[in-house]
Amino acid sequence: MATALPAPAALLLWECAARAFGLLYFPPPTSIAARAYHLWFSGPPAHLFLTAEAVEDLLPSLTRLVVGWTLAAALGLATGLALGRLPILAALADPLLHIGRAIPPPALLPLFLATLPIGTPTQLATILAGVIWPILINTADGVRHVHHAYLDTASVFQLGRARRLLYVIVPAAAPKILAGLRLSVSLALIMMVVSELTASTDGLGYRLQNAAGSVDVPAMWAVIVLLGIAGIAANGVFLFVQRRLLRSGQAARPRGHVLAWQQ
Repeated sequence: MATALPAPAALLLWECAARAFGLLYFPPPTSIAARAYHLWFSGPPAHLFLTAEAVEDLLPSLTRLVVGWTLAAALGLATGLALGRLPILAALADPLLHIGRAIPPPALLPLFLATLPIGTPTQLATILAGVIWPILINTADGVRHVHHAYLDTASVFQLGRARRLLYVIVPAAAPKILAGLRLSVSLALIMMVVSELTASTDGLGYRLQNAAGSVDVPAMWAVIVLLGIAGIAANGVFLFVQRRLLRSGQAARPRGHVLAWQQ
């Protein structure tokens, strides 16, 4: 109960301070909530309980987020598995990886704008460029450092390369792989907003840019709060899935293998 008190207390303090001092760029939370209701819930429903404005803002952003993250996950997992299992390839790619991960992803946006069609291709490329690195690096590191006991067991049972990869290496590296995927979800949300601030005509980033241009501060805060809620929800869902997967993997793993992994 005590842990739930700071949030309402902070909101009440914010409300009182904003009304007492007339803070232009920090409007009262009640004004932000009223503006959010007016933006996304006050009109006639166009899809389920969402208004046309909510569908125009949320649906494109969610689509870009899911598609961009899925592309980054697929490419990052495939590349990470290859680099983790092929030391020669990892040695050749190592300089490029260090350069690529050191470049701030938003710095690539002008390049994408110049070389790709403005719109979805640019936005997906921006999300992909920012999201792929934690997936790729965690996957390669996890696969590269699989405990020798697992590999020895696979050799004893004469598993082929494909079965060894699917049933031994990937499950053993799952904690690091899932950690990279979880981190990438938050990065995907950030890069989605970055891409929509410049190369979009719809979505939450576009709504945020329009609100800033018209000095509609409550609308700006409404988008910011919605993005924060979306980030917390996405992280919570992925954390739940991660715990379930790891728990089921631990339950399915023989006890002797667990001890060998922990030593």
